[in-house]
Amino acid sequence: MNTSEILRLRLYNSGLSLSPFDNAVDAVSHLGAVQAQDFPAAKWGLGLRIRNSTGKEIERAFNDGKILRIHVMRPTWHFVLPEDIRWMLELTAPRVKSLLKNYNRKLGLDDALFVRSNAVIINALEGHHYLTRQELKAILADAGIETDVQRLGHIITHAELDGLICSGPRRGKQFTYALLDERVEGRNRPDREQSLANLAFRYFTSHGPAQLKDFSWWSGLAEKDARSALDMIKSGLNHATVDKKTYWFPPHAEAVIPDRPTALLLSIYDEYTIAYNDRSDISDARYIERMIAMGNALTAVIVLNGRVAGAWKKAMKKESVEIRLNPFRELDKNEQEAVEAEVERYGRFFGTPAVIVGGTWSSM
Repeated sequence: MNTSEILRLRLYNSGLSLSPFDNAVDAVSHLGAVQAQDFPAAKWGLGLRIRNSTGKEIERAFNDGKILRIHVMRPTWHFVLPEDIRWMLELTAPRVKSLLKNYNRKLGLDDALFVRSNAVIINALEGHHYLTRQELKAILADAGIETDVQRLGHIITHAELDGLICSGPRRGKQFTYALLDERVEGRNRPDREQSLANLAFRYFTSHGPAQLKDFSWWSGLAEKDARSALDMIKSGLNHATVDKKTYWFPPHAEAVIPDRPTALLLSIYDEYTIAYNDRSDISDARYIERMIAMGNALTAVIVLNGRVAGAWKKAMKKESVEIRLNPFRELDKNEQEAVEAEVERYGRFFGTPAVIVGGTWSSM
């Protein structure tokens, strides 16, 4: 196995080669969890993996509660399935809370305050009331709980990690919160070992070839727990060692693995780019790590033949979406045509014509 084969398998296993899924539920189920702090980008990431999908269809699945958005695994939002939320929270929330403890202390947030804020939030949402963050802020303030931007974020995140609230349907463009017990039927509670094995299986079958440290980073689990999880499922996986790194991945008949797609326009937070501790296979570290460190200042990457090869930005206009491309190098004709096709695909997904503007093929 070499880097080229690693990328070919990752693109296939993550659903980016053939768009194999029928709907958002199937895509999220396969991936296990999908990072989703950038909501439009997360919808697009699912759309790339779903046959003939549209942004409206994925939005409908979200509003109907077929997929939900919640802080889980790492302290950021993810799309997950309703039936997975509780066991994922039980497995990963304690470590996330531990990571946030020092921040909470600096903000003057302690267990006693969280008991109060949780009670206020539950009372406000009870009876299928879906409230926005600003509405919860006002209700918490009325109860005498100070809520500047940071404190409010940590209070709401803590309620999510406690398994009390999750996403409700959007109200126009605004997000709302709902009581988890009213949004999710049943209480799926596999034991800890089953949960560890399930999370590891989801990760390595959808993100492999991947290393143990990749799974530990993605899941937020301590390396000891991640290793235990891998040990429980590795008899059903293949593995290969490349440059002294051991990669784990699901077995496939060689004939079914397609070639890498020539071009993709991805979010920097797409599972293909973000879900690994070691991203050296997809990019020179000076590019990909710098982009991730820039956060919301640079949120999208051009991927050519599986490797990050530039950046792109969108600008929503009244009747179109403008796409500005900044490749790292000059693209050949085949690559240009492939990128142009992806731009058109982006427009179809969001139901708005997409056009390339400015410096199309000039390098950064």
